[in-house]
Amino acid sequence: MTEILITRVRPYGEECVDIRIVGEKIAEIGSSLEVGNAQVFNGQDRVALPSFVDLHTHLREPGREDAETIATGSRAAAKGGFSAVFAMANTSPVADTAGVVEQVWRIGKEVGFVDVFPIGAVTVGIAGERLAELGAMANSAAHVRVFSDDGNCVSDPLLMRRALEYVKTFGGVIAQHSQEPRLTEGAQMNESELSSRLGLAGWPAVAEEAIIARDILLASHVNSRLHICHVSTAGSVDLIRWAKNRGVDVTAEVTPHHLLLTQELATGYDPVYKVNPPLRAESDVLALRAGLADGTIDIVATDHAPHPHEAKDCEWNAAAFGMLGLETALGAVVLAMSQLPDWNWRTLSDRMSVTPATIGQAQNHGRPIAVGEPANIVVVDTQVEKVIDPSEFASISQNSPYRAMTLPTSISDVFFRGRHVVRSGEVVEIREVNSHD
Repeated sequence: MTEILITRVRPYGEECVDIRIVGEKIAEIGSSLEVGNAQVFNGQDRVALPSFVDLHTHLREPGREDAETIATGSRAAAKGGFSAVFAMANTSPVADTAGVVEQVWRIGKEVGFVDVFPIGAVTVGIAGERLAELGAMANSAAHVRVFSDDGNCVSDPLLMRRALEYVKTFGGVIAQHSQEPRLTEGAQMNESELSSRLGLAGWPAVAEEAIIARDILLASHVNSRLHICHVSTAGSVDLIRWAKNRGVDVTAEVTPHHLLLTQELATGYDPVYKVNPPLRAESDVLALRAGLADGTIDIVATDHAPHPHEAKDCEWNAAAFGMLGLETALGAVVLAMSQLPDWNWRTLSDRMSVTPATIGQAQNHGRPIAVGEPANIVVVDTQVEKVIDPSEFASISQNSPYRAMTLPTSISDVFFRGRHVVRSGEVVEIREVNSHD
């Protein structure tokens, strides 16, 4: 059985300790532990955290392997410090049957860098016309518990109600892409004075907020679980806070890019900044940060959305929506949130590991760094900034909004199920890991 001794790391940025891993578990934590037969990794006083969980990832496989595959997306996730990702259903074919979700799940297991949890579609073909095989996907080998038509809104209120009622039978959750389609036809960026000046069709905040308000009321009415994807407006934060104060079972996520970037980036018409929902005003960004800090927004999720070069190397109106997020998530979140009072490594760990694992029911993830717990650990170098160069990404695609930006911190090492899968910032191939066992 493999034994690894991580020396001199600071769990949650606190006291420096050694961590012994035996097999897939943390076996011992203490000071100056004996080496014995262990492989030794010097943590160099870096921060150790439970590795991250992303509840919102687009891996594109099956069907769009020119943008990403489960293998490349898994490597990107590992480099970003993640041990689990939830793969969205808007693939080709859509993940709306037990067969497709099992295919995604099995490929993820074979790749082996992170756990891949498929998200099932709410409606057949994510077309919003009739419910998909929710029960069959829940009972499949993939054990699906999160369902979403992300990319499309479940805009029909009756269908949404039925979906919320259906998933109650097995403890599932509906993750809604909140976008009223009639209010966003042809929309290209946040509706504002700037969109008028740039001649780009506006995307009003109310298009998001109207669906969130409706779905909060539906979830309350049927007493079911609702998760709101990629919240982007101050009004949405207010609605979620209102719902939580009244005991509605609602959770919400925010992306790193909505925490950090604003609509002004559209001024240069660079489609790398075109995203759904759009980048908003600074006042929205500040409200999102405050909402994440106080727990109104439960988690950070990347909405990692890879695209081939030609989908972004074109005029703004013709470009695809979406940005990469897995390999830059930690740095973007730290840059956005580090100046807020009471924001610390434990809070970050809660928002990027503990709570997303709980929402997604990802067993063995989001667990504390403690004896007997799974050895899913990310080691963060807080002294080394990272200049972002998408050509160095593990992802096939390069549509990152952070190109040439300097982000604080870097991922040094990642341990997944006790295996050293990222070493000095680079993915360690499985055969190389096994050669050390």
